[in-house]
This record gives sequence, structure tokens and C-alpha cells, in this order.
Amino acid sequence: MKTAKSAGAGRAFGSEDGKDAGHDLNEVYDLIDALLGFARVNLGLAAEDVDWARNRVLELFGLASYVPGDVEAPAEGPAGFADPSRLLHRLCVSLDALGLADSYSEEDVGDMVMGALSARPSTLRKRFRKVEASQGAMNAMDWFYRYCVANTAVKKAQLDRNPRFESHGLIITINQAKPEFKNMKKARSGNSVSGGYPRCTICHENEGFAGRDKRTLRTIPVELGGAPFFWQFSPYGYFHQHGICVNMEHTPMHVDRTTFGNLMDFVDRFPGYFLGCNAALPRIGGSVLAHDHYQGGGELMPMHKAQAWKRMGVPGLDKVQVEILDWPGTAIRVVSRSREAIVEVADTIRRGWEGYDNAGLDILAKGKDGRQSAVSPSVCLTLRGYEMNLILRNNAVSSQYPEGIFHVHPQFWAIKQEPIGLIEAQGLFVLPGRLIGQLSVLEQALVEGRPLPQEESEFAFEWNELQEGLRGPRTAGNVHAAVRDELGSVCRRILANTAVFKHKEDTMGFLEGLGLTVQ
Repeated sequence: MKTAKSAGAGRAFGSEDGKDAGHDLNEVYDLIDALLGFARVNLGLAAEDVDWARNRVLELFGLASYVPGDVEAPAEGPAGFADPSRLLHRLCVSLDALGLADSYSEEDVGDMVMGALSARPSTLRKRFRKVEASQGAMNAMDWFYRYCVANTAVKKAQLDRNPRFESHGLIITINQAKPEFKNMKKARSGNSVSGGYPRCTICHENEGFAGRDKRTLRTIPVELGGAPFFWQFSPYGYFHQHGICVNMEHTPMHVDRTTFGNLMDFVDRFPGYFLGCNAALPRIGGSVLAHDHYQGGGELMPMHKAQAWKRMGVPGLDKVQVEILDWPGTAIRVVSRSREAIVEVADTIRRGWEGYDNAGLDILAKGKDGRQSAVSPSVCLTLRGYEMNLILRNNAVSSQYPEGIFHVHPQFWAIKQEPIGLIEAQGLFVLPGRLIGQLSVLEQALVEGRPLPQEESEFAFEWNELQEGLRGPRTAGNVHAAVRDELGSVCRRILANTAVFKHKEDTMGFLEGLGLTVQ
């Protein structure tokens, strides 16, 4: 067999040491039948297609015979989600013992098997349309999400193991599956492709593509602004039903007047979701700038719930209200039931910001590489109507801050060095998986009263703050709570680093310059 094309996040199978006479082909056949039973119940595998599907799986591992056995009951996963991971793991162990999987990783084997058992895209889309017609778009999305969990395209069991907690008005997560890109050059290289097919990591041609372990990927067509897009759930999403809505055409990311209408088109159809996009400039979020796409999902972010610091009106437009948010970043909310009013006001702010200069605040609209200012919009539907949130961003650099003036400042790099994109700018932080081990070392040293461990010296800033702030007995529980509080405090200050206006009065002055008035 061929070796796995991916590096394989998981152990390799097929080593000589792994062979075990205690395993036989009958166990492999039983597990394949169990997975077929799982697919019948959870993936829409028709009875008349079972033999065909079994033969596809047998072919994957060079098996030319088959002996029928008993089929296990379907496996249940987290919170009632169908999850075949235990069956897949047992299959991998059995294949490994027999030397049938060569150097494939467990992740590769799972993708191969579940790809063979998943419905074809056209079949799945017909089912989606049927559910949407009878039960509504949000129920259809929920059905689609559960399908993607069941066929392992969404790695929910792994996602549920990621630490997640609230602190300082933010949601803090530690993502153990996501690689850490400390600058945009590395982020872009992590999303590059070789060979020219597909053209990038989010092109529609990735659906079912074995070369990137996308055999289980399935998408749903969406029309935005009269143009074809598609929706897919993120395999390692950051929040509930996190996904991306991607332009069918491989065209660069952009935010213009049409963007606001596109975002509202999406929430008109899927009112339980929010949808937004990164500012289409390097160093301030998006790592896939070559392909136009949005992202969102079924959970409102902390910024969506932020209160208004000041409310403003637009002369001549009585049906719209503009709010400066009480938020550490620079964020403005445009509220109206009128789509036309939302587009008009949001685009006025966008154009005004893209041309705004204030050297005293280190804000320059253009630099040596061209435009430096952009907005990052997101929209949701509430009882007030459309709420279009606009985060003002600028990617200027300086000798003091070569990674970005409005980027994470160096004293916080031990916690977070990656650019702050849409999701984090809205208050859900995705911290690197390395922190689990590193913070455990710090906590143990604090409990035992030892000095900062040398191997974690990069945390000197956070260590000093913890030493000053810890009160009472240094039990493991108290120290753990203090570390989580420090993480939330640091992340809130990181958002303040990204704020282009450090004082909300400056945000108000900018909007007044566009003709808005304080209410």
C-alpha cells in the first residue's frame, strides 16, 4: 500500500512490532460490519448499497475475501452525537496487528473508511433541501452538523477535550489541535498547497480530496448577493457549529459595499447564526487572503453582547442607530431593520475609515505596501433587527512594533503571538495547545513556592503579576483559578493592543467627522 501523504496527526500503523497473532481477519470483518451498521443508522447508507460500500472498504486494505459476522450497535458519542471513533480505533489496532495498514496514521485510516461510507455530495444536498423545506433552515443546518460529526469531518470528540472557560468578559479556549502560527508568513505557508490542485485549502475542489485527507468533507450551496458560495463546517471549530462560507470562485478576499449585503443574505436564511469576515489585509487576521470567504456559526461572541458606550444617529436616516461599543477593541455597531440603511451607514464608515489619517495616534491610511486600514464586519439578527458590527483595524508597523503597532505587544507573546482575527477580536480567544503543559509547570511551582522555572522564563511578565496578585493559601485550586484569571486579563489587554482608538472619545470624534451626531 502507499504511505500516507499527510504527516498524520496520530500514530502510524503497520510496523513489524505491531503484529499480533491474537488478531485475525474475522475481527477486522466484524468491525467493518459494525461501521456499515453505523453508516446505515447515521450516514444514510441505503440497504441496497451495503455490499458496494463493504467492498470499497475491503479494497482500501487489499482484502480480497470476507466472512460475515455480527454487527455492533451504533456508537454514541459526546452529548448524544453519533461517533464512530471507538470503532475506528479498534479497526486500526486490528489492521496494525495484521500489518494491513502500512504507514497510515489512525487519522488517515479514519478518513479513508468514513469517506467510503459517507453519502455523495449530491445525495446529502438533496436531503438538506428536504429538511429545510419541511423543518426550516436552522433545523437543516443542525441536521447537517450532526451528519458531519457522525462522518468525522467535524472532530467533535477532540474539540470537547479543549479547555474552555470565561474570564474578564471573554471566552478563553486552548486548542490542542490547531498549529500555532506566530506570524502571517507562517500562517500563509500553513495554508499553501503544492501542485496547483486544489488552488488553496478552502477551494470547493477540496470536497472529497484524498490528497489532504478531505474524503469526508461535505458542503452545502449558499447564494449570497446572487453569487454562488458554499458552507462547510470547520473540522476543528472554535465554537458551536463554527464554519466558513466560501466563494465558489477563487478570488481574493475583499470587504466592500457588497459584503454587507452578502452577510445579511446569509443570516436572512440562517437567522440562528452570525456571519462575518476578517479585514482583508495581512497581519490583522485572515491567513487565507487569496480566497474570498466568511466565517460564523451558531454561538454569539462576547462582543455581540457588549453594551453601548455611546449612541449616535445619522441625519436623514431615522431608522438606524449607531453604537460605540463598550469593548477593549475599537468596535462600532450599526442597528436597523432596514437592509438599505445598514448598507448605507456601514459602507460610509468603511470608506471613512479606509481614508482616515491621524499621525498623532499612529494611524495612517496608507504605507509603503499600500492600504493599511480596513474593517472587519459581522452581522447577527436580534429583536432589534440587523446588528452589523464593524471592528476598525490597521496593520501599520513601526521600529518599536515590527509585527504591527495594533498587534499583540511583545510582553504578551508567551500567551499569544498569532495575529488577532475576527473570532478573537469578538472575544473568543484561541490559545496554543502548548500552554496546557507550560501553565501546569507554572502552577506547580507556585503551589510549591519555588521560583519561576528556567524552562518557562518567557512567562516572567505573567509570573510577576501572579506573584503580586495571589492571596490566601496557595492550594492547587486557588492557583489554578488565579492562572485562569491572569489569562483572561492578558487577553483583554491584547484586545486593547489592537484598538486603533485607545479612547472612545476618539472613536466618537471619527464618527462625528463622518456626519453622525450624538443622541
